[in-house]
Amino acid sequence: MFKVTLSEPVVSVDWLYRQLKAENLIIFDASIPKITETNNTVSKDIQLPNAQFLNLKECFSDVSSAFPNTIPSAEQFQTEARKLGVNADSAIVVYDDKGIYSSARVWWLFKTFGHNNIAVLDGGLPEWLAQNYPTETSNSNAKPIGDFETHFNPDNVTYFKDLEKLSHSEKHTIVDARSAARFYSQIPEPRAGLRSGTIPNSKNMPFEVCLENGKLKPKVELQEAFKALSTKENTVVFSCGSGLTACILDLAANVANYKHTTVYDGSWTEYGTLTQ
Repeated sequence: MFKVTLSEPVVSVDWLYRQLKAENLIIFDASIPKITETNNTVSKDIQLPNAQFLNLKECFSDVSSAFPNTIPSAEQFQTEARKLGVNADSAIVVYDDKGIYSSARVWWLFKTFGHNNIAVLDGGLPEWLAQNYPTETSNSNAKPIGDFETHFNPDNVTYFKDLEKLSHSEKHTIVDARSAARFYSQIPEPRAGLRSGTIPNSKNMPFEVCLENGKLKPKVELQEAFKALSTKENTVVFSCGSGLTACILDLAANVANYKHTTVYDGSWTEYGTLTQ
């Protein structure tokens, strides 16, 4: 048996296939439906070998919040991670059935709560299937309770109370991951009752800009895309509809060597509601 350490935020399906026997490897399926689509999963019946389903919506979000996908407390996160067998030395690879979608949120959450030995599977389940790697029928693959302890990183999270100051700061760049049509109020928001609009002085970079066929674009292309929006010296604040796809931009920025990044957790759902 051997152990692995994840030095990059994204790993390939080829790499993961070669590491399947690592004793500290934990694989999470973090698939969720898109709010803008229905019946859009690749399959609910198969998973990667020895994978566990990570319930992002119910276990790794604050379900008591008025807004979707709200970051949980450190206590909740630690409890739920331990239930899935996460230990201090665990090497976590997280995937979803869209390619890269909700998996980026889980990567961001673990980094925010102090576990850096985690990576997103580039291309997710679709890429795994495309390469004809083995799958199994969906099951729990329950693990012994883990010993993971949270160490919260406050720099990873931006809150509503910070937005007024940050939106007028020359040292911060706010980047919105929603589609251009939503950003420019050309179509209504998908959540009923939520007004259209943007955070003052924010810029638009739809998360799809960073992806090609469900995988992250090459590093050089990502660097060029972010260079058009912000310098590396600025702190880049990522927002979206509910804090989910903002994490895709955060992941891509990390690959592009942007070190000063943060996610506005409440995103437009919170901002648009509280500033009506």
